[in-house]
Amino acid sequence: MSLSGRVAFVTGASQGIGRACALKLGEKGATVAVAARNQEKLNELVHEVENVGGKAAAFALDVTEEEQVKSTIKSAIAQFSKIDILVNNAGITRDQLVMRMKRGDWDAVLNTNLTSAYLCIQQVATTMLKQRWGRIINITSVFGQMGQAGQANYAASKAGLIGLTKAVARELASRNITCNAVAPGFIETAMTETLGDEFRQSAIQQIPLGRVGTVDDVASAVTFLASDEASYITGHVLNVNGGLFMG
Repeated sequence: MSLSGRVAFVTGASQGIGRACALKLGEKGATVAVAARNQEKLNELVHEVENVGGKAAAFALDVTEEEQVKSTIKSAIAQFSKIDILVNNAGITRDQLVMRMKRGDWDAVLNTNLTSAYLCIQQVATTMLKQRWGRIINITSVFGQMGQAGQANYAASKAGLIGLTKAVARELASRNITCNAVAPGFIETAMTETLGDEFRQSAIQQIPLGRVGTVDDVASAVTFLASDEASYITGHVLNVNGGLFMG
């Protein structure tokens, strides 16, 4: 699955799944524009991508700021001439029971997890349409498929990403641009560490494969969907969840 000559833009790249995706894409030959709010972590990631033989550049970005999204992607295209692959990975949680959830926490999660993906897609679409080739990959979640108590905002944002994925797939397919989603289950990340050991053990009992996933499991799925081998797949949600959800 060589991605030599391709340019990828990855949001939320400073840690977790985004970081693993950037490393895997770089390892497969892509030039990677890594974007997140933490410049220091991005600079470290650039060096790591270079150490596995790839090329990378860091772009400080708050995906909730529309003008930042526009200027950052414009800068990435100016530096690399194009963007072939977009990975919308940026995401946050603000968990609370829906009866107690503050409007600010609802808005923050929807803006970061869903609206940012729409903004990024809008900005890369022009260059992808011109070159008649593109791969858009949205990182959703198993909880966007099956729901989760205390995460109405998060589940809604991730379910929305699935709808966005399918709509964009239909809009852009005629120009050889695919749009797919990857839906991780319980993955070992800094975000899931806060859920506690009791929740972790309960989750493992519900996973047929009997283990939590790794960020590399997700990155491998993303890399496949970014490749020529996945050229006839679009509008699809690829579950990476160990069998937790099989719908």
